[in-house]
Amino acid sequence: MENRYPNAPSATEASNHSAPPDPPALPSAYRSSSQSASQARSDPRHSPFLRMLVNSSSIWLPLLAGVLFLLLWQLEVFHHILDLKKYQLPLPSAIANAMLDNWSMLLSYTGYTLTEAVLGMLCGSALGFVIALIATAWPRWGGASLIVVATMNAVPIVALAPVMNLWFGDGIGSRVAIVTVTTMAAMAINAYKGMTSVHPLALDLMHSYAASRIDTFRYLRIQNSLPHVFTALKINATASMIGAIVGEFFFSSQGLGYLLSNSIKVAKMPLGWSCIVLAAIAGVIFYLIVERLEKVFIRWHSSQRI
Repeated sequence: MENRYPNAPSATEASNHSAPPDPPALPSAYRSSSQSASQARSDPRHSPFLRMLVNSSSIWLPLLAGVLFLLLWQLEVFHHILDLKKYQLPLPSAIANAMLDNWSMLLSYTGYTLTEAVLGMLCGSALGFVIALIATAWPRWGGASLIVVATMNAVPIVALAPVMNLWFGDGIGSRVAIVTVTTMAAMAINAYKGMTSVHPLALDLMHSYAASRIDTFRYLRIQNSLPHVFTALKINATASMIGAIVGEFFFSSQGLGYLLSNSIKVAKMPLGWSCIVLAAIAGVIFYLIVERLEKVFIRWHSSQRI
């Protein structure tokens, strides 16, 4: 029978077009990656709780180590190992009771010592930075000035404290001067290193822009020295507390060093250890503040993007 519709598809072609075409096969690499991703999601080791524990390990591991240390101390393990008596190394419970009984006095003396440390560190760091600027601007005098600063820093605090007391009296000024001398060298050496370790291509770029010497210092050398400056500040954050406390051992009527010295003389060891604990806490807080300022002011540096 003749086909009346020449353009109509045949029965075989119609049966072929009735079913939709099969989807293209996915590449083997994509299938394997999707399968591994689904397995990872189903793996209990990749649960959000476990990831949170891993990310917070930098916090709870030190806390766990600290709790274990205090527990061994309270159980007198260190006393047996080092053959110490309780009056030589008071228990943490005795130190905590001494802190609670003398909290107002300890808080006042901690503020006094921290004021000495902060003022001395600011003065010493500022002087050290100025010395680094002068040494960089006039290289002929740079080596000699840094040697003088390093020589002053080599003088022991116990020898420097009586001299500063004679010069500045027995008030807060003598301890500020001690801390100033103690913290000046670290800032001078680190800032000088940062200002002089500038890439030669950066200097050539500034010269090509016809930048003045002041602009080169402002936009290149000082900016390049900021990571070194904050390194020196973190060093000085702890060194300033040491200088202030040691200075209070000689001539002072307030401060943690004064209270620690008197507590040892009258055999009040729990009170003396309370001064040590508060000095350590103040030093750690001081260091963390400097570290936070570093993240704010030099967030452009590669060390802050890791």
